[in-house]
This record gives sequence, structure tokens and C-alpha cells, in this order.
Amino acid sequence: MLVIGRKIGESFLIGENIEVCILEVDNGVVKVGINAPKAIKIVRKELLAEVKNQNIESAKNIESIIKKIK
Repeated sequence: MLVIGRKIGESFLIGENIEVCILEVDNGVVKVGINAPKAIKIVRKELLAEVKNQNIESAKNIESIIKKIK
């Protein structure tokens, strides 16, 4: 993992076309702006994990329904 120290208003590049800019730091929360092509999907990691867990639970529910039908 690369660790980069940045101040408000500073940025860094990922590849040639993704810019990450530090917008604000307040009470331990960092606001980050991302400039990237629209084709690049940007998703918060915790939301991805939540959707994955919901899918697992849904699959379990479907399995139990199928067992009851049989």
C-alpha cells in the first residue's frame, strides 16, 4: 500500500486520468474529490460489502424457500 500525505487543496494522480484531491479535513473526516472518466466505476467499499452481505442473506432465504416447496 502506498501512503501519501496531502494537505487541503493538494491532489495526486492514479494513472494518467484519475485525480484525487483533498477538499476538506474536519474532526477526523477527510472529504475527497475524484475526477475520473465516467467509464470508471467508483464505489465506497463499505457499500460494496453491505450489498454482498445482503446477497448472501437473500440466497439463504431462497434456499430455505426451495426446501419448503420440495
